[in-house]
Amino acid sequence: MIVAEQKPIAEIISIAFKHKSILVVGCGTCVTVCFAGGEKEGKTLSSLLRMKAQMEQKLLEIEELTVERQCDHEFIEKIVPLAGKVEAILSLACGAGAQLIAEKFPDKIVYPGLNTTFLGITEKQGIWKERCLGCGTCLLDKTGGICPIARCAKNLLNGPCGGSQEGKCEVNPETDCAWQLIYERLKKLGQSECLEEIIPVKDWSTSRDGGPRKVIRDDLTL
Repeated sequence: MIVAEQKPIAEIISIAFKHKSILVVGCGTCVTVCFAGGEKEGKTLSSLLRMKAQMEQKLLEIEELTVERQCDHEFIEKIVPLAGKVEAILSLACGAGAQLIAEKFPDKIVYPGLNTTFLGITEKQGIWKERCLGCGTCLLDKTGGICPIARCAKNLLNGPCGGSQEGKCEVNPETDCAWQLIYERLKKLGQSECLEEIIPVKDWSTSRDGGPRKVIRDDLTL
């Protein structure tokens, strides 16, 4: 899932106070799971903005709404009636959702209320860890289901480097060495011979080097 964090409240207040009216839009998928921008967070943030505006005698009308997904045209249609009532929109979604709202409402100023961080997993309550960079060419079949692109600080394809010590990364001693994890998993699975294969230099054209990417499924298009 996409993991994000809410921007500092002081930054959000400074954004909102530029206007007389603003719509706070939550997103009901990824950022709800990581407690950053779901319905609960949207309501809490709206309440904080109202209280701050009242304390400072600032005229600020706040509308709020949470849609199922801000990255889907179908769901952001629900925003249309409220968007017409406000000067600006504060998106509590990932960067993709915020950008789609900006495209949908070209005459409205759209602000991001979150900082999008990474594609990750829920390790346990309140802790999320990065697991994927969305590089466009998955190597998990060669590395025991552990991604060296996302989990190795140096993105090494044929590791480990000479700096890892006792299974920990030299860049951050609190981080497990990805290639140590890969070795241990392949050994446990009886697939240590996979480590004998030299993985060629990565073709980064499938990643961000080629500009914004697009996926087209002809069997699904209308």
